[in-house]
Amino acid sequence: MRARRLRASLKGWGGVATMAVVCALVAVFALCVPLSGPGIGDGRAVTQASQATVEKAEEDCEAPEKQTLSPSSADGDTIQAIKDREGEKRKLIVGVDQNSYRWGYRNPNSGKTAELEGFDIDLVHRIAEDILGDPDAVQFKAIPTDQRIPAIQDGRVDMVVRTMTINCARIADVAFSAPYFKTGQQVLAPKSSPVKGYDDTLADRRICTAAGSTAYSTLEADQKDGKLPATTDISTTVPNQLDCLVRLQLGEVDAVVTDGALAASQAAQDPTVQLKGDAFTAEYYGVAMKKDAGDLVRRVNQILVDYRKDTANGWQASYDKWLSATLGKDAKKSEPPAPQYLRST
Repeated sequence: MRARRLRASLKGWGGVATMAVVCALVAVFALCVPLSGPGIGDGRAVTQASQATVEKAEEDCEAPEKQTLSPSSADGDTIQAIKDREGEKRKLIVGVDQNSYRWGYRNPNSGKTAELEGFDIDLVHRIAEDILGDPDAVQFKAIPTDQRIPAIQDGRVDMVVRTMTINCARIADVAFSAPYFKTGQQVLAPKSSPVKGYDDTLADRRICTAAGSTAYSTLEADQKDGKLPATTDISTTVPNQLDCLVRLQLGEVDAVVTDGALAASQAAQDPTVQLKGDAFTAEYYGVAMKKDAGDLVRRVNQILVDYRKDTANGWQASYDKWLSATLGKDAKKSEPPAPQYLRST
Protein backbone atom coordinates (compact mmCIF):
# COMPACT_ATOMS: atom_id res chain seq x y z
CA MET A 1 0.00 0.00 0.00
CA ARG A 2 2.88 2.33 0.78
CA ALA A 3 4.33 1.86 -2.72
CA ARG A 4 0.90 2.50 -4.23
CA ARG A 5 0.48 5.79 -2.32
CA LEU A 6 3.95 6.91 -3.38
CA ARG A 7 3.19 6.19 -7.01
CA ALA A 8 -0.14 7.99 -6.82
CA SER A 9 1.53 11.08 -5.39
CA LEU A 10 3.96 11.42 -8.26
CA LYS A 11 3.22 14.07 -10.85
CA GLY A 12 5.28 13.41 -13.96
CA TRP A 13 8.62 11.67 -13.59
CA GLY A 14 9.64 14.15 -10.90
CA GLY A 15 13.26 13.00 -11.05
CA VAL A 16 14.59 9.55 -11.68
CA ALA A 17 15.83 9.23 -8.11
CA THR A 18 12.24 9.34 -6.83
CA MET A 19 11.23 6.86 -9.49
CA ALA A 20 14.04 4.55 -8.45
CA VAL A 21 12.77 4.55 -4.85
CA VAL A 22 9.28 3.63 -6.02
CA CYS A 23 10.61 0.87 -8.27
CA ALA A 24 12.72 -0.52 -5.46
CA LEU A 25 9.71 -0.69 -3.14
CA VAL A 26 7.55 -2.34 -5.76
CA ALA A 27 10.33 -4.81 -6.52
CA VAL A 28 10.42 -5.87 -2.89
CA PHE A 29 6.69 -6.58 -2.91
CA ALA A 30 6.84 -8.35 -6.26
CA LEU A 31 9.68 -10.62 -5.24
CA CYS A 32 8.03 -11.53 -1.94
CA VAL A 33 4.91 -12.95 -3.56
CA PRO A 34 5.14 -16.74 -3.29
CA LEU A 35 4.73 -18.81 -6.42
CA SER A 36 2.12 -21.50 -5.98
CA GLY A 37 0.22 -23.88 -8.15
CA PRO A 38 1.40 -26.51 -10.64
CA GLY A 39 5.11 -26.49 -11.32
CA ILE A 40 6.71 -25.43 -14.54
CA GLY A 41 7.05 -28.28 -17.02
CA ASP A 42 10.30 -30.15 -17.43
CA GLY A 43 10.28 -29.61 -21.21
CA ARG A 44 11.42 -33.10 -22.17
CA ALA A 45 10.07 -32.60 -25.66
CA VAL A 46 13.51 -31.70 -26.95
CA THR A 47 15.00 -34.79 -28.58
CA GLN A 48 18.27 -36.40 -27.57
CA ALA A 49 19.66 -35.47 -30.97
CA SER A 50 18.73 -31.82 -30.51
CA GLN A 51 20.20 -31.80 -26.98
CA ALA A 52 23.45 -33.26 -28.29
CA THR A 53 23.51 -30.55 -30.94
CA VAL A 54 23.10 -27.85 -28.29
CA GLU A 55 25.89 -29.31 -26.13
CA LYS A 56 28.22 -29.51 -29.12
CA ALA A 57 27.43 -25.87 -29.93
CA GLU A 58 28.39 -24.79 -26.42
CA GLU A 59 31.81 -26.37 -26.79
CA ASP A 60 32.39 -24.57 -30.09
CA CYS A 61 30.74 -21.28 -29.11
CA GLU A 62 31.63 -18.48 -31.49
CA ALA A 63 28.27 -16.93 -32.39
CA PRO A 64 25.93 -17.62 -29.44
CA GLU A 65 23.06 -15.73 -31.07
CA LYS A 66 22.89 -18.48 -33.72
CA GLN A 67 22.70 -21.39 -31.27
CA THR A 68 18.98 -21.83 -30.88
CA LEU A 69 16.40 -24.37 -32.03
CA SER A 70 14.35 -24.02 -35.18
CA PRO A 71 10.80 -22.59 -34.93
CA SER A 72 7.78 -24.78 -34.28
CA SER A 73 4.16 -24.23 -33.22
CA ALA A 74 3.85 -27.67 -31.63
CA ASP A 75 3.03 -28.13 -27.95
CA GLY A 76 5.45 -30.19 -25.87
CA ASP A 77 5.69 -31.04 -22.17
CA THR A 78 6.70 -27.54 -21.08
CA ILE A 79 3.94 -25.76 -22.95
CA GLN A 80 1.35 -28.32 -21.91
CA ALA A 81 2.30 -27.85 -18.25
CA ILE A 82 1.72 -24.12 -18.64
CA LYS A 83 -1.66 -24.73 -20.24
CA ASP A 84 -2.65 -27.20 -17.51
CA ARG A 85 -2.46 -24.59 -14.78
CA GLU A 86 -5.93 -24.07 -13.38
CA GLY A 87 -8.07 -21.00 -12.91
CA GLU A 88 -6.26 -17.77 -12.12
CA LYS A 89 -2.96 -19.66 -12.02
CA ARG A 90 -3.23 -20.42 -15.74
CA LYS A 91 -0.71 -17.78 -16.68
CA LEU A 92 2.69 -17.48 -18.28
CA ILE A 93 5.22 -16.67 -15.55
CA VAL A 94 7.80 -14.22 -16.84
CA GLY A 95 10.79 -12.53 -15.23
CA VAL A 96 11.03 -8.88 -16.27
CA ASP A 97 12.49 -5.53 -15.30
CA GLN A 98 10.23 -2.86 -13.89
CA ASN A 99 12.53 0.16 -13.84
CA SER A 100 14.10 0.27 -17.31
CA TYR A 101 12.44 3.23 -18.99
CA ARG A 102 10.60 2.24 -22.20
CA TRP A 103 11.68 -1.41 -21.88
CA GLY A 104 10.00 -2.68 -18.75
CA TYR A 105 8.85 -0.02 -16.28
CA ARG A 106 5.95 1.13 -14.17
CA ASN A 107 4.73 4.43 -15.52
CA PRO A 108 3.39 6.52 -12.60
CA ASN A 109 1.26 8.50 -15.06
CA SER A 110 -0.59 5.47 -16.40
CA GLY A 111 -3.16 5.35 -13.61
CA LYS A 112 -3.54 3.99 -10.10
CA THR A 113 -2.27 0.53 -11.03
CA ALA A 114 0.91 1.80 -12.77
CA GLU A 115 0.97 -1.26 -15.01
CA LEU A 116 4.17 -2.48 -16.62
CA GLU A 117 4.89 -1.01 -20.04
CA GLY A 118 7.63 -1.08 -22.62
CA PHE A 119 9.21 -2.91 -25.54
CA ASP A 120 9.96 -6.10 -23.58
CA ILE A 121 6.49 -6.06 -22.05
CA ASP A 122 4.87 -5.91 -25.49
CA LEU A 123 6.78 -9.04 -26.47
CA VAL A 124 5.66 -10.86 -23.32
CA HIS A 125 2.01 -10.08 -24.09
CA ARG A 126 2.46 -11.41 -27.63
CA ILE A 127 3.96 -14.68 -26.33
CA ALA A 128 1.13 -15.10 -23.82
CA GLU A 129 -1.47 -14.48 -26.50
CA ASP A 130 0.03 -17.14 -28.74
CA ILE A 131 0.42 -19.82 -26.06
CA LEU A 132 -2.63 -19.16 -23.86
CA GLY A 133 -4.88 -17.17 -26.19
CA ASP A 134 -4.89 -14.14 -23.89
CA PRO A 135 -2.24 -11.38 -23.98
CA ASP A 136 -2.95 -10.57 -20.34
CA ALA A 137 -2.53 -14.14 -19.10
CA VAL A 138 0.83 -13.21 -17.56
CA GLN A 139 2.25 -13.22 -14.06
CA PHE A 140 5.11 -10.73 -14.07
CA LYS A 141 7.98 -11.23 -11.63
CA ALA A 142 10.42 -8.38 -11.08
CA ILE A 143 13.91 -9.88 -11.13
CA PRO A 144 17.28 -8.16 -10.55
CA THR A 145 19.92 -8.52 -13.25
CA ASP A 146 21.99 -11.10 -11.39
CA GLN A 147 18.92 -13.24 -10.59
CA ARG A 148 17.78 -13.83 -14.16
CA ILE A 149 19.52 -17.18 -14.62
CA PRO A 150 18.82 -18.54 -11.09
CA ALA A 151 15.12 -17.67 -11.51
CA ILE A 152 14.98 -19.80 -14.66
CA GLN A 153 16.97 -22.70 -13.26
CA ASP A 154 14.97 -22.77 -10.01
CA GLY A 155 11.67 -22.86 -11.89
CA ARG A 156 10.43 -19.55 -10.50
CA VAL A 157 9.66 -18.36 -14.02
CA ASP A 158 8.92 -19.93 -17.39
CA MET A 159 11.16 -17.42 -19.14
CA VAL A 160 12.97 -14.13 -18.74
CA VAL A 161 12.34 -11.21 -21.10
CA ARG A 162 14.58 -8.55 -19.62
CA THR A 163 17.07 -6.98 -22.06
CA MET A 164 19.15 -10.14 -21.61
CA THR A 165 22.18 -10.49 -23.86
CA ILE A 166 22.84 -13.86 -25.45
CA ASN A 167 26.45 -14.88 -24.80
CA CYS A 168 28.58 -18.01 -24.61
CA ALA A 169 28.73 -18.10 -20.81
CA ARG A 170 24.97 -17.90 -20.44
CA ILE A 171 24.09 -20.57 -23.00
CA ALA A 172 25.83 -23.05 -20.73
CA ASP A 173 23.13 -22.37 -18.14
CA VAL A 174 19.96 -21.45 -20.04
CA ALA A 175 18.48 -21.78 -23.51
CA PHE A 176 17.85 -18.70 -25.62
CA SER A 177 15.47 -17.81 -28.38
CA ALA A 178 16.68 -16.25 -31.58
CA PRO A 179 17.69 -12.59 -31.11
CA TYR A 180 14.94 -10.01 -30.97
CA PHE A 181 17.09 -6.88 -30.61
CA LYS A 182 20.60 -5.69 -31.48
CA THR A 183 22.60 -3.34 -29.25
CA GLY A 184 26.10 -2.83 -27.84
CA GLN A 185 27.87 -1.62 -24.72
CA GLN A 186 28.23 2.14 -24.41
CA VAL A 187 29.43 4.76 -21.91
CA LEU A 188 27.01 7.15 -20.22
CA ALA A 189 28.40 10.19 -18.37
CA PRO A 190 27.48 13.77 -17.50
CA LYS A 191 27.54 16.17 -20.44
CA SER A 192 30.20 18.23 -18.64
CA SER A 193 32.43 15.20 -18.06
CA PRO A 194 35.85 14.94 -19.78
CA VAL A 195 35.05 11.28 -20.51
CA LYS A 196 34.84 10.88 -24.29
CA GLY A 197 33.96 7.22 -24.62
CA TYR A 198 35.41 3.79 -24.02
CA ASP A 199 39.02 4.93 -24.11
CA ASP A 200 41.86 6.34 -22.02
CA THR A 201 39.62 9.12 -20.71
CA LEU A 202 38.23 6.49 -18.31
CA ALA A 203 41.57 6.35 -16.48
CA ASP A 204 41.14 7.13 -12.76
CA ARG A 205 37.36 7.18 -13.24
CA ARG A 206 34.74 5.23 -11.28
CA ILE A 207 32.38 3.14 -13.43
CA CYS A 208 29.08 1.63 -12.36
CA THR A 209 27.61 -1.54 -13.88
CA ALA A 210 24.82 -3.95 -12.96
CA ALA A 211 25.93 -7.09 -11.14
CA GLY A 212 25.78 -10.12 -13.40
CA SER A 213 25.65 -7.98 -16.55
CA THR A 214 27.68 -8.36 -19.72
CA ALA A 215 28.88 -4.81 -19.10
CA TYR A 216 30.76 -5.85 -15.96
CA SER A 217 32.22 -9.02 -17.49
CA THR A 218 33.41 -7.01 -20.50
CA LEU A 219 35.08 -4.38 -18.31
CA GLU A 220 36.72 -7.05 -16.18
CA ALA A 221 38.09 -8.91 -19.20
CA ASP A 222 39.23 -5.74 -20.97
CA GLN A 223 41.06 -4.50 -17.89
CA LYS A 224 42.93 -7.79 -17.61
CA ASP A 225 43.82 -7.59 -21.31
CA GLY A 226 44.96 -3.97 -21.08
CA LYS A 227 42.14 -2.62 -23.24
CA LEU A 228 40.79 -0.62 -20.29
CA PRO A 229 43.11 1.52 -18.13
CA ALA A 230 44.31 -0.30 -15.02
CA THR A 231 43.40 2.74 -12.88
CA THR A 232 39.75 2.60 -13.88
CA ASP A 233 37.67 1.62 -10.85
CA ILE A 234 35.03 -0.95 -11.86
CA SER A 235 34.19 -2.10 -8.33
CA THR A 236 30.77 -0.41 -8.14
CA THR A 237 28.01 -2.84 -9.07
CA VAL A 238 24.28 -2.58 -8.35
CA PRO A 239 21.30 -4.99 -8.52
CA ASN A 240 19.45 -3.00 -11.21
CA GLN A 241 20.78 -0.80 -13.97
CA LEU A 242 18.72 2.27 -12.99
CA ASP A 243 20.60 2.31 -9.68
CA CYS A 244 23.73 3.21 -11.68
CA LEU A 245 22.07 6.36 -12.98
CA VAL A 246 21.18 7.34 -9.42
CA ARG A 247 24.80 6.75 -8.35
CA LEU A 248 25.91 8.94 -11.25
CA GLN A 249 23.49 11.70 -10.24
CA LEU A 250 24.75 11.57 -6.65
CA GLY A 251 28.35 11.89 -7.80
CA GLU A 252 29.32 8.48 -6.42
CA VAL A 253 30.58 7.34 -9.85
CA ASP A 254 31.89 9.14 -12.92
CA ALA A 255 30.33 7.02 -15.66
CA VAL A 256 27.99 4.13 -16.37
CA VAL A 257 28.57 1.31 -18.82
CA THR A 258 25.53 -0.55 -20.08
CA ASP A 259 23.75 -1.53 -23.28
CA GLY A 260 23.40 1.47 -25.57
CA ALA A 261 19.65 0.86 -25.81
CA LEU A 262 19.29 1.17 -22.03
CA ALA A 263 21.74 4.06 -21.82
CA ALA A 264 19.70 6.02 -24.37
CA SER A 265 16.59 5.54 -22.23
CA GLN A 266 18.45 6.74 -19.15
CA ALA A 267 19.68 9.81 -21.02
CA ALA A 268 16.05 10.51 -21.91
CA GLN A 269 15.19 10.45 -18.20
CA ASP A 270 18.01 12.82 -17.25
CA PRO A 271 18.98 15.56 -19.74
CA THR A 272 22.23 16.27 -17.83
CA VAL A 273 23.82 13.02 -19.04
CA GLN A 274 24.61 11.72 -22.52
CA LEU A 275 26.09 8.80 -24.41
CA LYS A 276 29.84 9.16 -24.84
CA GLY A 277 31.43 7.60 -27.92
CA ASP A 278 30.18 4.71 -30.02
CA ALA A 279 29.13 1.24 -28.93
CA PHE A 280 32.21 -0.92 -28.41
CA THR A 281 30.53 -4.33 -28.61
CA ALA A 282 27.78 -5.95 -30.70
CA GLU A 283 25.21 -7.84 -28.65
CA TYR A 284 21.79 -9.39 -29.08
CA TYR A 285 18.88 -9.69 -26.67
CA GLY A 286 17.08 -13.03 -26.45
CA VAL A 287 14.28 -14.65 -24.47
CA ALA A 288 15.87 -16.99 -21.90
CA MET A 289 14.32 -20.31 -20.86
CA LYS A 290 15.28 -23.60 -19.18
CA LYS A 291 17.89 -25.70 -20.96
CA ASP A 292 15.51 -28.62 -21.40
CA ALA A 293 12.47 -26.57 -22.46
CA GLY A 294 13.02 -27.32 -26.14
CA ASP A 295 9.37 -27.07 -27.12
CA LEU A 296 9.05 -23.64 -25.48
CA VAL A 297 12.22 -22.39 -27.19
CA ARG A 298 10.90 -23.51 -30.57
CA ARG A 299 7.50 -21.95 -29.90
CA VAL A 300 9.01 -18.59 -28.91
CA ASN A 301 11.16 -18.67 -32.05
CA GLN A 302 8.05 -19.19 -34.16
CA ILE A 303 6.35 -16.30 -32.35
CA LEU A 304 9.36 -14.08 -33.07
CA VAL A 305 9.20 -14.94 -36.78
CA ASP A 306 5.54 -13.91 -36.88
CA TYR A 307 6.15 -10.88 -34.64
CA ARG A 308 8.74 -9.44 -37.00
CA LYS A 309 6.49 -10.02 -40.01
CA ASP A 310 3.56 -8.24 -38.38
CA THR A 311 4.05 -4.64 -39.52
CA ALA A 312 0.83 -3.39 -37.92
CA ASN A 313 1.14 -4.76 -34.36
CA GLY A 314 4.52 -6.44 -34.22
CA TRP A 315 8.19 -5.62 -33.66
CA GLN A 316 8.25 -2.44 -35.74
CA ALA A 317 5.12 -1.02 -34.15
CA SER A 318 6.51 -1.66 -30.68
CA TYR A 319 9.82 -0.03 -31.62
CA ASP A 320 8.02 3.04 -32.97
CA LYS A 321 5.96 3.35 -29.80
CA TRP A 322 8.64 2.85 -27.18
CA LEU A 323 12.13 3.29 -28.61
CA SER A 324 12.09 5.63 -31.61
CA ALA A 325 12.16 8.68 -29.32
CA THR A 326 15.44 7.56 -27.71
CA LEU A 327 17.12 5.46 -30.41
CA GLY A 328 15.90 7.24 -33.55
CA LYS A 329 13.22 6.55 -36.12
CA ASP A 330 15.44 4.25 -38.19
CA ALA A 331 15.04 0.86 -36.55
CA LYS A 332 17.42 -0.99 -38.90
CA LYS A 333 20.45 -0.61 -36.62
CA SER A 334 18.48 -2.22 -33.77
CA GLU A 335 16.79 -4.97 -35.73
CA PRO A 336 18.68 -8.26 -35.49
CA PRO A 337 19.70 -10.10 -38.67
CA ALA A 338 17.65 -12.95 -40.05
CA PRO A 339 17.79 -15.71 -37.44
CA GLN A 340 19.93 -18.81 -37.89
CA TYR A 341 19.16 -22.04 -36.12
CA LEU A 342 20.99 -25.18 -35.02
CA ARG A 343 20.71 -28.18 -37.27
CA SER A 344 19.52 -31.36 -35.58
CA THR A 345 21.69 -34.40 -36.25
